[in-house]
Amino acid sequence: MKFFLILMLVAVTGTVQGQTDTLVLSNHDVIVGEIKNMDKGVLIIETDYSDSDFKVSWTGVKKIISKTKFLITLSSGKRYNGSINSIDSLHAIIDTYDPQELLNISLKKKKEDQNLEKPLGGKVQVDLQEVVYLNALDDGFWSRLSANIDLGWSVTKANNLKQFSVRSGLGYLADRWKLGSSFNSLRSNQDGVEPVKRTDADITFNFFLPKDWFLLYNITFLSNTEQLIRLRTGNKVGVGKYVIHTNKTYFGFQAGVNFNNETYFDDSPNRRSGEAFIGSELNLYDIGDLNLLTQVVAYPSFTEKGRFRTDFKFDLKYDFPKDIYIKLGTSLNYDNQPIEGAGKLDYIFQTTVGWSL
Repeated sequence: MKFFLILMLVAVTGTVQGQTDTLVLSNHDVIVGEIKNMDKGVLIIETDYSDSDFKVSWTGVKKIISKTKFLITLSSGKRYNGSINSIDSLHAIIDTYDPQELLNISLKKKKEDQNLEKPLGGKVQVDLQEVVYLNALDDGFWSRLSANIDLGWSVTKANNLKQFSVRSGLGYLADRWKLGSSFNSLRSNQDGVEPVKRTDADITFNFFLPKDWFLLYNITFLSNTEQLIRLRTGNKVGVGKYVIHTNKTYFGFQAGVNFNNETYFDDSPNRRSGEAFIGSELNLYDIGDLNLLTQVVAYPSFTEKGRFRTDFKFDLKYDFPKDIYIKLGTSLNYDNQPIEGAGKLDYIFQTTVGWSL
């Protein structure tokens, strides 16, 4: 009998420890479980009594009680590691250390062993709606990883037209930096017409600074038959800032220099050039199940007189249950000085079905 009671106590204790987070919603409902993350105004919480995770609008959360350690981002751009607990329906306390403070430790303090043994910490009061990002850190590497893949396929009897497209992305978010990559490829075959091929990809590294500024390094790749580009490689180094960063939208800009290298499908000589770049990005995600993303980057050349390029992207995504979505997107590349025989403008429209992690 005693052994049975011990087993029951262990089971109950394990359940209570697993249910570390509590949410009180604006309609007075209470959800007890484990918060996985909150991003773009949507909080995901896992419970023992449901086969699937709950998705809750962050604006509908009135109180949060948690022992979980999170990576937390505020609309001001400040980033914290620690727990968050409400003190009323509008305010919360973050019990944490601020990663920004770690960058400001003086050499004198570093030499003081007793100070090194004491972690930087403290309690910070914030408005609950200032919180724009939460990510539970208990799962280590995988809790910071994001991924998505989209597929599209069409067949038309006329001229035996076949078209296939794939889009994918992979990202990792750390305390002070993030790494992201994307891949987008389209193949089209039609009787009596040369195959159409287009591929673009990029790898981006951002290092976060105070007040939502960030440093960036971006490698881009482009190949398309319309502009006869076998491979265009860009290396961008610059700085950016989020001007608006809330649970409804974010808007930011970036600027810097780009080192451009191009090879072609024909016998045209390779081109190497230095360019400036300036771009902006807008993401709207508080419009029901819709998500709108648009990006534009302009490249005035330093080394080729009068040359000007532009890259434009627009995506409209509709979310379904189980992290499945449908996406309508377009990408455009413009060059006012292409090589002879190539088009100035190349663009594609894609409709794909995808899944995100």
